[in-house]
Amino acid sequence: MYRINPTSTPAWKELESLSNELSNKHLVDIVSTHTRMSSYEASLKDFRLNYMRNHLDDSVLDAFERLFDQTKLAEAIEEQFSGEKINVTEGRAVLHTALRKNTSTPFLLDGENISKQIEGVLSQMEHFSNGIINGDHKGYSGKLFTDIVNIGIGGSDLGPLMVYEALNAYRKRGLKAHFVSNVDGSHLARTLQEINPETTLFIIASKTFTTQETMANAHSARKWFLDSGAKIEDVELHFAALSTNIPAAEDFGIHASKIFGFWDWVGGRYSVWSAIGLSLCCTLGYETFEKMLRGAEEMDHHFKETPFRENIPMVLAAIGIWYTNFMNYSSHAILPYDQNLSRLAAYLQQADMESNGKSVDRNGQKVDYSTGTIIWGEPGTNGQHAFYQLMHQGTPKITADFLASADTHYPLGNQHELLLANFLAQPQALMHGLTAEQVRLNMSREGKTAEKIDQLTPFRTFDGNRPSNILIYKLLDPHQLGRIIAMYEHKIFVQGWVWNIYSYDQWGVELGKKIANQVLDEMKNGPTPESDPITSKLIQDLFDLQS
Repeated sequence: MYRINPTSTPAWKELESLSNELSNKHLVDIVSTHTRMSSYEASLKDFRLNYMRNHLDDSVLDAFERLFDQTKLAEAIEEQFSGEKINVTEGRAVLHTALRKNTSTPFLLDGENISKQIEGVLSQMEHFSNGIINGDHKGYSGKLFTDIVNIGIGGSDLGPLMVYEALNAYRKRGLKAHFVSNVDGSHLARTLQEINPETTLFIIASKTFTTQETMANAHSARKWFLDSGAKIEDVELHFAALSTNIPAAEDFGIHASKIFGFWDWVGGRYSVWSAIGLSLCCTLGYETFEKMLRGAEEMDHHFKETPFRENIPMVLAAIGIWYTNFMNYSSHAILPYDQNLSRLAAYLQQADMESNGKSVDRNGQKVDYSTGTIIWGEPGTNGQHAFYQLMHQGTPKITADFLASADTHYPLGNQHELLLANFLAQPQALMHGLTAEQVRLNMSREGKTAEKIDQLTPFRTFDGNRPSNILIYKLLDPHQLGRIIAMYEHKIFVQGWVWNIYSYDQWGVELGKKIANQVLDEMKNGPTPESDPITSKLIQDLFDLQS
């Protein structure tokens, strides 16, 4: 495991010098001075990245290639894919890529053939989900299942929810998924109002089967189920578990055949490829899930084998590092012009910010450079009527990924044409802006008086000079979605590696969980000498309002 401070490399210093030069140039001028139409694109068959609208030139890209070499990125990629324990602080390998590797060739990890284990779980998922879809598995009253409720949190919720929404066009008729994550009782209660206990399957997604929020919701769901008239022995027909804690799941009432395992080398935010995808298999079909795996595997090969300039995840990672560390940007918007990708930004918030939101490097030292990026976004065109004003004329510096498919599952009127027109217009407007001269000319043509033109010109002027990436593809199908998710996974990995941080632990999350348990104990038993006085005061305020 290499532990190289990127700021000590010659390439980093070269990039600092280049940023001083390019930061004072407008994007329009940068683009016009370079032949970029073909050289600033990367593609994987019908999946294309256009990165022309960035403060980049060949010198910057060449320097990034040297930075990747000087930080030993190629060796890091090999270590991850081969199963080295690159999650050092937890002593684990990071092998979500193995979950989508379509081969029966043995893959030994700590002396065990994990390929065989993965194949076994996938086979179990296929058999079980086929039984739900074709009606072999029924509820206790003999009725077919109509609803699948996935109870999880974090990666056990964000991943399957995002994929379910993205691939809604592939939903099996008569089956609907619901996703419950928040420990706020309203989340579960509102879901229970929509379903019939006789035709609902609950999937409890918790690796340890002890996750506080998940188990609170799971026990409440079981109580609701039993209160509806079901018997305790009916629980095993209506509940399944995604967990490694088989005894705890069985104590809950779940039959061993409905407990689907996964492994400590699968991080939660990278687990949608594992048994965590069971709700997807049950509602979209196992064949759809399998196609998503194949799309991700194709992106894995692209990432490992493609030279830098044509390597989509590497280019995106370089652009992210460039703006974060050299151009003073800290915010990145994910803007899919596809309503089906409405949960993509939320999914990537966890994948990116939980991975690279670190301030200690792999040597255990505080970093003195920026790591991580604020990830946010909404699908177009809704976002245009919400936060695009800030993007166009606000003071924060924001980068953006625009995503769109050439074809649509829903060819209604001319709506897809309108969608694509807006998709193409916004990045153009962000780069070009509108000069004062253009504004004055436009208002003159509208017949406004000279006085009115002078008054309104400052408000209608746009500086432009705002960068973006364009990602286009033929159609958002399962294969394509697999590519997109894997692309962002690899981008996150590259950035974390270059920043010399551990991307696969999340100790900040663990701290919050620990303190929540302490606060819960204080709420039940009163404060201790170690209690935080402000929290104790707030607990009392809450109790006062409850009475």
